[in-house]
Amino acid sequence: MSGRRAILAAVLVVVGVAGGAAAAPPGPPDDRILPAPMHASEKARSLATRHAPAMRELNSEIYHCMPWVDVAKHSIGFFKPKDAAQDDRYFSIRLYVEQRPSPEFARLSMDERASAMFSRYVGPMLRRMARRPEVVNDDTIDGFTVIVEWLKQLPRGAGDRPVHETIAVFVQKVDADEYLAGPVSIRDLATRVRVLGWDGETSVGRLRVSGWDDDFVTTYKVKDYKPEAGIVCQQ
Repeated sequence: MSGRRAILAAVLVVVGVAGGAAAAPPGPPDDRILPAPMHASEKARSLATRHAPAMRELNSEIYHCMPWVDVAKHSIGFFKPKDAAQDDRYFSIRLYVEQRPSPEFARLSMDERASAMFSRYVGPMLRRMARRPEVVNDDTIDGFTVIVEWLKQLPRGAGDRPVHETIAVFVQKVDADEYLAGPVSIRDLATRVRVLGWDGETSVGRLRVSGWDDDFVTTYKVKDYKPEAGIVCQQ
């Protein structure tokens, strides 16, 4: 089995939603979006005000159409990468993927696990974040950040906490534009982005990821789940 096929086989084991069947939720919580006044700079506040409709649509689509994914409070907004030399503002989202820990997935290297999550979630998130033309055409947006977190290890004993893994993917606006327009593939995009990783709360630094086409987000269905009437889940 090739390296890429082995990664795919391992990640397929862990995509099941831990809670089983789900009922249609009543509506997306507004607190997933960081309010414009709470952004830390005038540039960020301006972007958050101007693109409030795009953030609301993103929040709603993930809530209704990706019920195995959770977005934490104030995790959608225009945030500055910590190592940015100036006030660069990236349209950002942080996702928590509800999935079961898997021995097969755990045996992969951190780079391989990061590659699987990058391939599965970053492209679909970029398409959703840049769905509105005003986002694509806004040159004051410096890039996009997609943070993906998942459960690595269940608690080993009483009093222990579950261990999560996290990747933060930083995509410059020019690279995102070329990916969304078509000249750059997800494979090529993987060579341009900056990816940082965490094992629990411990930083593991920069990761090297590979990218491949993964249609999981557009094809996976949670058992017995149907979006509310009138909700259209786009590709």
